Amino acid sequence: MFVAMETGKKLKVAILDLYEGLPNEGMRCLRNILREFGEDNNIPVEWNEFDVRLHNQVPDMSYDVFISSGGPGNPLESRYSDWEKKYFGWLNDVERWNMNPANLQKKFVFFICHSFQLSARYYNVGIVAKRRSTAFGIFPVHMLEDGFDEPVFAGLRDPFYAVDSRDFQVIQPNYSVIEEMGAKILCIEKERPHVPYERAIMGIRYNDYMIGTQFHPEADGPGMTMYLHREDKKKTIIDNYGEEKWKSMLGHLNDPDKILWTYSHVLPNFLNQAVEQLHGELV
Repeated sequence: MFVAMETGKKLKVAILDLYEGLPNEGMRCLRNILREFGEDNNIPVEWNEFDVRLHNQVPDMSYDVFISSGGPGNPLESRYSDWEKKYFGWLNDVERWNMNPANLQKKFVFFICHSFQLSARYYNVGIVAKRRSTAFGIFPVHMLEDGFDEPVFAGLRDPFYAVDSRDFQVIQPNYSVIEEMGAKILCIEKERPHVPYERAIMGIRYNDYMIGTQFHPEADGPGMTMYLHREDKKKTIIDNYGEEKWKSMLGHLNDPDKILWTYSHVLPNFLNQAVEQLHGELV
């Protein structure tokens, strides 16, 4: 891990909240990760939260790092909505900042789940479509070749385990667009040879400063325990996968090799990468 920046310097993070005011564990987990990262590395971390969907809030370019959250609903229905226009305007501002050679301090972005699906639409890297059934639980994620070389995935095993919670998915990669922009597909969902469905893209590196995952790298044990015991979530898992699968998911929550491993690696690696490149520039 990165160790101690110069005294008085801090990492400024903006969390783009796409939960539309609904109760969630994602925001709590993101706050915990930022707090723990600062404490573990002796780095002052300051963050602000922006309610994108309810109040059309987006951050300015005064932040070093942007983390865009998951969220409920259909990532296709927000086309041309005021909040999405504002959101894509912010993303365009980040791109323009990073492409300007006069800006030596670049901006780092991480897209999570719903945000990842929006980013896939924005960049046209694949098709965003409704799943046949809801994906909810703890599942293996399989690395592709570029995933093994991805610094944000450093320390992950193949497969690694992650929390998946979505009704939509990014499938059918647009390889010509991906190649032209220099993006890389990092990982895909578990292979299911017994069903005739294409596997979803679970992670993309868009460029040197932007990365996204369709899974929830911020998910922790306490939050998932609460969700797995909710009657609607429990029913979804049992109806789709059986009661034994639900019980095994509960068992995974305290396994240090499962979601705890993902929680302690992916976003901390992302923050670590940002701090290393920003070191000497932070104020």
